[in-house]
Amino acid sequence: MVKLNRFIQFNDETIDANLLLLYERLGRALADADYLELTERKLFEFQPKEGIVSISVFWRHRSQEFIHAGRLSDVYLLTAGFWKHFSVSDWLRFRSRYESHPLQKFAEELLLMLEEFRLMDAVEKERPGTSKAFLIRRQLLLSFHRDRLLSNSNKAFIADALLNQLFITLHEGLLTDTHTIEWNLPISQIMMIAGYATDAKTTSEMALLAERIVFMVEELIENDLVHQYYAVGDAISEKTTVFHYHEGMSDAEKGEEEPKETVEEIFRTWHRESESESGVHLEYELEHGRAGRGDGSSSTEGNENAEIQETGKGQSEGNVSSKWSDEERTLPGKKSNRKTAGHDFGKEHVNVVYEEQAIEAVRDDTNMDKLLNWREKQKPHVRSFVEEMKKRIELKEDARRNRLMKGRLSTNLTTLLVDERPRPFYRKNIPSEKLDAVFGLLVDGSASMMDKLDETKKAVLLFHDVLRKLSVQHEISSYFEDANYASKDIQPNMFGLMHTFEDRQKDDGLTILSFETNEDNRDGFAIRWMTRRLLVRTEKHKFLLVFSDGEPSAFGYDRNGILDTREAVLEAEKKGVSVIHLFLSSEEPTEDQRALFSMMFGNKSASSQSVEQFTDQTLRILRKLLTIVVG
Repeated sequence: MVKLNRFIQFNDETIDANLLLLYERLGRALADADYLELTERKLFEFQPKEGIVSISVFWRHRSQEFIHAGRLSDVYLLTAGFWKHFSVSDWLRFRSRYESHPLQKFAEELLLMLEEFRLMDAVEKERPGTSKAFLIRRQLLLSFHRDRLLSNSNKAFIADALLNQLFITLHEGLLTDTHTIEWNLPISQIMMIAGYATDAKTTSEMALLAERIVFMVEELIENDLVHQYYAVGDAISEKTTVFHYHEGMSDAEKGEEEPKETVEEIFRTWHRESESESGVHLEYELEHGRAGRGDGSSSTEGNENAEIQETGKGQSEGNVSSKWSDEERTLPGKKSNRKTAGHDFGKEHVNVVYEEQAIEAVRDDTNMDKLLNWREKQKPHVRSFVEEMKKRIELKEDARRNRLMKGRLSTNLTTLLVDERPRPFYRKNIPSEKLDAVFGLLVDGSASMMDKLDETKKAVLLFHDVLRKLSVQHEISSYFEDANYASKDIQPNMFGLMHTFEDRQKDDGLTILSFETNEDNRDGFAIRWMTRRLLVRTEKHKFLLVFSDGEPSAFGYDRNGILDTREAVLEAEKKGVSVIHLFLSSEEPTEDQRALFSMMFGNKSASSQSVEQFTDQTLRILRKLLTIVVG
């Protein structure tokens, strides 16, 4: 779970999870599409098959104001501009026309640049609040294209230089100085054509301007673009806009094979398909046969004496066993408790298959000696802590309920004279000796926990003993992903139950000591799993503690693990479950690590300077949380 430092520092950079979620929710609101997801890539673009829009890394390494405004402008353009106002059919016609043209990339990116100019103006008029972000966007991009103009012209990248010059002309006007570069092109006429972009209202009109410019330079420019400036149209092709069905389906689902007119229609179609089905349709053309009718021409008469050559079994879970170890599959009499996550635990975990299994207590001399020794050392801390909490409960001031129809008579009897229906009685609330709280503890079961396993067990044991003494319901579970069998199609996960809500006040100290480390960890999934278990409880205060030693790491989870964990934490908090993180490390965390934990868990993340302090930090966290419960 502990993250290794990459050789190139840039690869270690991560966008603030809170900010990315903010941009994502803004994009969903602007596009009116609650399924949209947002990532950061080299250039801002669409990914319809995955339901993703991406903002650009171009805005990094600037002042916070410029970074925020630049990213906002990407979100505005993608979800309020291209989303509804970019004509997909016109774009496809334009692409097909220049498919084999020597200046294909120049032509396509020129049209996208013209569309960016048109849509910035359209969005700004529709939503005046976007003007500040677009103003900063223009300033930064103008500076970028000026620098690139000189660089590309010096390197004889004429197509690139012309695109840079056209961007400057579009946003600064026809009075832009074009004499700093010796153009072997009719540059004045080209700039004049570009000036008509201010009057264009549709994609087709912009396509005509792009065609005129390409026609003027196609004989004069030998080489196409060297660099890429726009990727927003790359994913919008025939494969994403037209769905192919079996021949027998064309009448049954008439109209579905027609091209989509807007980016919004493409996204909604792919989303509808991914919701109703699962599997390879996310990567290949859709091939359907849901409502087809056979004519019986290829049927074969049955034969009751025929030998059975092949058997099949329904439900895909039957094939999951091949992904687990031989030992697990061959245990006699063992019933499979495997469950599929599906879409219930977030998009990152669609292919997760998980199992909840009680950890078997190892009752050997080593564990018994450890248990007695550790409890003897922790006994004073547990006893003093429990006594402190009980005193807090006893000293809690009785609350009075006034204006009742029956109870104790109040000393203030003016209500008998003033009120039409006097209620002069009151009652005292008797504080409950039982704390109205429930706890869930998730313990990272990844391999990186091996060097601090004993200290972790001590902290978990202290947590268990304190809550048992206070009669507070709690559940303790480890979590890990089986990296040996994880693949693109299936990611097996395991929850090792050390103590459950059904165990109540049972002493599970030996079970805690029997916990062992395994492989990877999928934090966002584990948090959602424990949140579900806490939400069915009736206690008022619900707490979820996560003991881990770094960032999430699992199959296909490295890139989005931090964001997914943050989203899982926010979901839990929104539902009334407080999530608290304790960083388990053999040394004091670095500033980068602190920033990472803050990104995932907000201000509810604690750490220790050494492994010896795990129990102290656990006790401190419990004291704070139970103080909230006592009130």
